Amino acid sequence: MGPDGRFADDYAAATNVSRKPMPQDVIDPARAATPDPSTHDILEVWRTDGRVHDPASAVYLQHIRRFRAYCAQSGLKERGELTEEGARRFTAWYGAGRHLKSSYVAGIPTALSALNRVYHVLGLCPPAWKTPRSMPPPATALLQAYAEHMARRRGNPETTIEKKLDHVGKLQEHLTKAGITWRSMKLVDIDGFLIACAGRFARPTVSDIACTVRCFSRFLFAAGHISVDLGDAVVAPVQPRYQRPRRALPWEDVQRLLQAIDANSDAGQRDYALLLMMSVYGCGAGEAIRLELDDIDWDAATLKLMRPKTGVAFTLPLLPPVAKALARYLRHGRPRNTRTRHVFLRTQMPFEPLSSSGAVRHIIIKHAATAGLDAPFLGSHVLRHSNAARHVDLGVKPQVLSDLLGHRDPASISAYVRIATDFLRDISLPVPM
Repeated sequence: MGPDGRFADDYAAATNVSRKPMPQDVIDPARAATPDPSTHDILEVWRTDGRVHDPASAVYLQHIRRFRAYCAQSGLKERGELTEEGARRFTAWYGAGRHLKSSYVAGIPTALSALNRVYHVLGLCPPAWKTPRSMPPPATALLQAYAEHMARRRGNPETTIEKKLDHVGKLQEHLTKAGITWRSMKLVDIDGFLIACAGRFARPTVSDIACTVRCFSRFLFAAGHISVDLGDAVVAPVQPRYQRPRRALPWEDVQRLLQAIDANSDAGQRDYALLLMMSVYGCGAGEAIRLELDDIDWDAATLKLMRPKTGVAFTLPLLPPVAKALARYLRHGRPRNTRTRHVFLRTQMPFEPLSSSGAVRHIIIKHAATAGLDAPFLGSHVLRHSNAARHVDLGVKPQVLSDLLGHRDPASISAYVRIATDFLRDISLPVPM
């Protein structure tokens, strides 16, 4: 599949990407005195990108001229203000007292994001458009210690830590209203909290909160904040394993979904490569959107993915249809001159990586509507479940399928037997007459 293979031209173009990410926050002193991009430079970059068309460019240039006048009047450096926060400040300043339509003001951040893109392409090292989101610091020293415990001892990712701290915060709020501290907390207080949660949340959520309370109680005991270990006595709602079958599509519907994608547009090329990869390999949204350019070995025809939950990396063969779809997207659809090495990016500036399973879910729903699929559920994992059910239908051994899907517990594969309709049809008993 490399330079001498079937996709030689696509390989050459697809790998013609900067091997190093562009600097984001450090301004090169040699360029410090470089004048701001001219109108000609701006239009040339936009034309090359093909993302800003003539009608929009005229409006964007108006916003940019006003932005530059604002920077000069306020004594600000244009380059330093080309951030989402800087655009918000300028929008508020410009809109103050002018009674402008919201649709007009809404275009200002987009115009400044496009100018940030120009700086980046010209190598003028603008700041990152968006400030990376960070978890807010815990409210107390105790919660800070618990957050460090979850990260260091349990290896929990930041999103899990933030969720569990939210659960503990709900418990603390419940106890504070009753005048109870951590040291005076008793099991009956925890039971009362979980009963209150059961009236507000679904059973899986209450079960998750109970798990957090159990772990936090053990931490309090180990750290000497309570004298009795209450963790083992915390009761959670019973969660029958595999009570609800996985949501999957018939394989014919998966094929219809892929065929409905318009692969002639930039977004279509991205969506087709993404959904084809998820359908063929059964990878989840988290695995797919984390794929980077260096994870594709065109010479060896392999693809390296990483399981988000376990951090385990594994290598799969780069099958020809997937290789062709990826190469076409990298050559024609993926924006050039990007800071990130991620494969799947947004098609609008500032060309950031797809960052959540929600973005994948939106893509699936959009193309399912085009394909006329009337499925009751189209989550980001629907293609993973469809792949698993298809393998069970084809007679793949459970252990092999469990390894392919990256399950830590081989018994997890039993959930997919319930949606393998062809397999179940073969083993069903005759109906007595």
